[in-house]
Amino acid sequence: MTGILLQSTSGITSSVLAFLVSLLVGALSIHIGARLIIDRDVGFGRAVFTALVGAVVWALVSFFVGWIPLLGPLLAVVAWIGVINWRYPGGWGTAAAVGVIAVIAAAVVIWLVGTFFGLGLEAFGVPE
Repeated sequence: MTGILLQSTSGITSSVLAFLVSLLVGALSIHIGARLIIDRDVGFGRAVFTALVGAVVWALVSFFVGWIPLLGPLLAVVAWIGVINWRYPGGWGTAAAVGVIAVIAAAVVIWLVGTFFGLGLEAFGVPE
């Protein structure tokens, strides 16, 4: 009985760990984008919250309108940028620039981790 419990716990532990690492990669990417574009310390906690809320908003919009060709994915991106706009100062243009930098930073971080550590990661809270 204990072996089964450990296997179940191990599966849950690895899933939680994968989620947390992916969330940190997404938050780091948003934080990098915000630091480069907004040019002041905006706090890493804000980036973590933005990544989490952004992922939920992206998923909800994709679920409800993602099936519409071209318009669905575009609305999901606009909603994700809207979350960045809500969380950071500077307006829609600044939020879009932060989003572009975040996507590039996430791709670089994922590539570096994959190349040097052989791990496959995702960036939770940053669209791929």
